[in-house]
Amino acid sequence: MTMLWINLSLVSVFSIYARYLAKPATVFANSPVSVRPNRLFAFFALMTLVLVSGLRRNIGDTYVYRSIYDENIFTWEYISNEKDIGFGVLQMFLQNFSYDAQIMIFTTALITNALIVMVLYKYARLFELSLYVYIASGLFLVSMNGIRQFLAAAVIFAATKYIFDGSWKKFIIVVLIASTFHQSALILIPIYFIIRREAWTKTTFRILALAVVIVIGYNQFSELLFSAISDSQYGNYANFAEGGANVLRIAVNAAPLALAFIGRERLRELFPKSDYIVNLCLLNLVFIIIASQNWIFARFNIYFGLYQLILIAWVVKVFKEKDQKFIYFAIVACYLFYFYQEHVLSLNIIYRSEFLPFSE
Repeated sequence: MTMLWINLSLVSVFSIYARYLAKPATVFANSPVSVRPNRLFAFFALMTLVLVSGLRRNIGDTYVYRSIYDENIFTWEYISNEKDIGFGVLQMFLQNFSYDAQIMIFTTALITNALIVMVLYKYARLFELSLYVYIASGLFLVSMNGIRQFLAAAVIFAATKYIFDGSWKKFIIVVLIASTFHQSALILIPIYFIIRREAWTKTTFRILALAVVIVIGYNQFSELLFSAISDSQYGNYANFAEGGANVLRIAVNAAPLALAFIGRERLRELFPKSDYIVNLCLLNLVFIIIASQNWIFARFNIYFGLYQLILIAWVVKVFKEKDQKFIYFAIVACYLFYFYQEHVLSLNIIYRSEFLPFSE
């Protein structure tokens, strides 16, 4: 866990310097951000994330991916018989260089984190706060667990520009590419047309009400859902029984939305296309509410949770200038508590690496 504390500290310091040394933005078309973080320190923050993630030996199902890579030769015949061929092709390419699974772990960490940081660099008003929440909220930890799905989510996250521009054809192409890493990415195709509308309308509250109804009638809902997917590669999820998301996790996902609702008019002034991000964050909350009944539904939060990193970087600015510092440090303190609660008390995360110090 020591290395993860060091990671949080270094990324925070580097990203703070990146914004402190920021310059007026002149390179981002259609971006609401008026300043551009310092590239050098943003790069340092990125490389810290990549090294900590890419040089690990454990965390979640990392050992499963390592075993698959170490024990198999990825040929076209092997890949064609497996699911999610895009990830197979990536591994086949990497085996041209090394049969050590560490190269696969490092490469996926590099691609995933580079895509996420690039989007935040362009669209996050408070760049350092977004990266801080990325780690403290547990998303960075999840990226080291569900490797394929988080890689797919990062690829789709990189297409945020197409959501803002209304370029649905380009967005769908990116989703189709991402689905070769994890087929669940296909859910983002209909989601695109759902979220391209004004936030906080009657539809918003109907969606939230639907989540509550599903929770109340979960037994009937789950029976229908798992029956529908029983013949797919996700049919085994019906046997998944690891409890549900706790109330604290739901509160953490609801908090940015609550702040956005309070300052919704001001947020639209500062960030005219923020409604799309708010709607994506709303779906994130809906799935975490449903996940209170079965943790498997939290897998959808891998796709939607990343958009909270953009939203959290803007909600501070909707408050009066004299209140912004208090809101900023309140967010930092709350997420620090959550980081400790989840990583130390709840999950008792142990980080191991053959390359980095302070490995346990």
